[in-house]
Amino acid sequence: MKCITLTVDGIVIYEGKIVLIRRKNDPFKGKLALPGGIVEYGERVEDALIRELREETGLICKPEKIVGVYSDPDRDPRGHFVSICFLAKPVGGRLKAGDDAADVLLLEPEEALKHELAFDHFKILEEAMRSGVLSEV
Repeated sequence: MKCITLTVDGIVIYEGKIVLIRRKNDPFKGKLALPGGIVEYGERVEDALIRELREETGLICKPEKIVGVYSDPDRDPRGHFVSICFLAKPVGGRLKAGDDAADVLLLEPEEALKHELAFDHFKILEEAMRSGVLSEV
C-alpha cells in the first residue's frame, strides 16, 4: 500500500528578505528551496514547522498563517508528498545553515524567483507574491 507523506514548508521573512536553503541532499541536491520537511507521526504541523525551520535555518519562528496546501502527486520525485506552506515570523535564534541545509541565503522575493527552486517552491513563492501574502509582513 502506498501512502501520502505530509510535509511543511515555511516562507520566512528575515531582515526584509526571504530565507532559502541550499539543499545538502537529494532530491534536488544543491538547489535552493524553502526550509521545511516531513511531519513526524503524532506531531502537529505547526510544531513540525517550528522544528524544521530551527533545524535548517537556526531561526526560532512562529507560524503566522497558512499560505496554501500543495498536493500535486508529482511535486516530489520520492513519491506523493503533500505540503502545508506557512508564512512564519522569526522570534529568535541565529541564522545559520544546519541539518539538511548546505547553506542558508537571504534573497529579495524577485531575486529568489530568478533561481531554479527545488520541488514546486517557485510556484509557492510566485503564488504568495501574487496573492499579497508577502506584503503583509
